[in-house]
Amino acid sequence: MENYFEAGLEELRQKLLTMASHAETAVNQALQALLQRDYELALRVKENDRVIDQFEVEIDELVIHLLTKAPLASNLRLVTIAMKISQNLERIGDEAAKIAKRARDLSGEAPVKINLDLPRLARMALDMLKRALDAFVNRDSAAARALIPRDKDVDALNKEIHHALAQHMVDNPDTIGRCLHLMVVSKSLERIADHAKNVAEDIVYLYEAQDIRHPGAKSAAPVNEPA
Repeated sequence: MENYFEAGLEELRQKLLTMASHAETAVNQALQALLQRDYELALRVKENDRVIDQFEVEIDELVIHLLTKAPLASNLRLVTIAMKISQNLERIGDEAAKIAKRARDLSGEAPVKINLDLPRLARMALDMLKRALDAFVNRDSAAARALIPRDKDVDALNKEIHHALAQHMVDNPDTIGRCLHLMVVSKSLERIADHAKNVAEDIVYLYEAQDIRHPGAKSAAPVNEPA
């Protein structure tokens, strides 16, 4: 039974990592479609979102199955946190699809002549996701804790981009519609970083049994491991 459960846990880890790879690819392709004004690529990103959705369904089913077999409290934490990570990855896929939709809508419009560092914002968000998943694989809660403050840097850059777009709309009212699309893209990238932060917080809980999502809130007593 123990070997069977361990095999199930390994399958769960691999599905999560594969799902994460699809989510990362979707974000990169969505941004590429936006920057290169590639209508067909934008359509493919939206269509491929179904693959990420399917991974979430499969992981949920596997988690439910493993919950009936989990012999230890630590294993219960692992399978339930895996489901939460899957949910965050699915939402990252949704944000990529949202960016792709804006890329599709903008592909037929004249470019907005403003210098926005959207690629940097995307790199920051995806680096947070990669580091969170590395912390999951390496069972490194300290690394997960270390990346959480990076979310503030993403928030700051998102605000800079929004301010630049707002000023551009004031100076160039004919670009309002296009600038609003770009604001949505920037916000989606900021939300991707939020989901990466959520994953990091879940990893801290997984390996330390400590909930750090809401500082000051009292956690319930941890479940004791069987002797």
